[in-house]
Amino acid sequence: MKEKNYDAVVIGGGSAGLACAEEIGSRGFSVAILEREETLGGILNQCIHNGFGLHYFKEELTGPEYAERFIQRITENKAIDLYLDTTAQGYHNDGQIKTLFGYSGRSGLIALNTRAVVLAQGCRERNRGNIGIPGTRPSGILTAGLAQRLVNVEGYIPGKRVVIVGSGDIGLIMARRLTWVGAEVLGVVEIQPYPSGLTRNIVQCLSDFSIPLYLSHSITEIRGKNRIEAVTVAPLSGGIPQDDKSFDISCDTLLLSVGLIPDNEFSKKIGVALNPETGGPWVDAGLMTSVEGVFACGNVLHVHDLVDYVSEESARCGRSVCRYLRDDLPAVQYPVAAGANVKYVLPNKYTPGEEQKFYLRSLIVKNKAELTVSLDGEIIKSKRLVHVQPSEMISITLKPEELSKAREIKEKSLTVSVV
Repeated sequence: MKEKNYDAVVIGGGSAGLACAEEIGSRGFSVAILEREETLGGILNQCIHNGFGLHYFKEELTGPEYAERFIQRITENKAIDLYLDTTAQGYHNDGQIKTLFGYSGRSGLIALNTRAVVLAQGCRERNRGNIGIPGTRPSGILTAGLAQRLVNVEGYIPGKRVVIVGSGDIGLIMARRLTWVGAEVLGVVEIQPYPSGLTRNIVQCLSDFSIPLYLSHSITEIRGKNRIEAVTVAPLSGGIPQDDKSFDISCDTLLLSVGLIPDNEFSKKIGVALNPETGGPWVDAGLMTSVEGVFACGNVLHVHDLVDYVSEESARCGRSVCRYLRDDLPAVQYPVAAGANVKYVLPNKYTPGEEQKFYLRSLIVKNKAELTVSLDGEIIKSKRLVHVQPSEMISITLKPEELSKAREIKEKSLTVSVV
């Protein structure tokens, strides 16, 4: 078995893994990237639409262009080694040294000894089994991400008459993409009373093409023997389908855009504690998980709405890994709590005396909302928000002086609320 030593090993070569590894390697530490696909870039490679990079690079890029910015830096850095077509299979922790075992169809088994591990595996799509749509089980039912790969990478059109379940961003983008390649998108069915995707995607991908969006509706039956032939759609009242008001849509394809799940199977295998609100690991102020020396960033930690935020968070994770390798992590950290109308806040801890950036999601839809951060019942910072909804992530940065009160009070838990 091939064996090598590194300061850090990053699992995943998508947007999170690239940004994190680039940050670690740029600071003089040796780092290896394990990527199960044959190329770097992850899901970005199939996202040929623009809209990436506006925050991180201050210009508009396609997914492959965004990935290439990082890939070029990665491949030019001698401190970073790549293990493509390699899947993380095992893990052994021997005190300070951790060993990751990977398997490659080309080079067999490898053992990578390291002081730090970064989980950056991204997320996966929820499928029909996760949402339990009644009816037959014909062909022509697939996730929106798979359809995106078929059209943009493989060159196949999955169907001609398409219905999309869920208004997640990938589904919205595929509504536009399928229209461009000649398919007819007959409607997007959303169970919530508000869209799940970004507002800009609702406008650019549905409104601009006159594609119907059925809010507070659900599909109550799938019909078809060999290939899907039709779906029954019913409006909801109090969450209950109104069958007397249902209608049928004839179609040959059903795309599922019903949310993403952080891919944490390997995280569970190595004993990382998971947060039920996010599906990702619990992390401290430096994005280190419950397992000492194991960090997490990107969509494996929590599902982001913009890849720019993934890169930003992952670069910060890389800097924390470097601090860990230098034995320079802060000695004191205090908890962060989700307050009124907030689903979760990350990181789950903060360090007084250091600048902290937090990401959160609202539980409500509201115009002219206010984000408040409080310590011991006293608001230490507030931020006016034009509009909030669960599908759009919110961020707030606290400066060291704004957290200085934590040193003086007994109740040091930080609470973030939206009102």
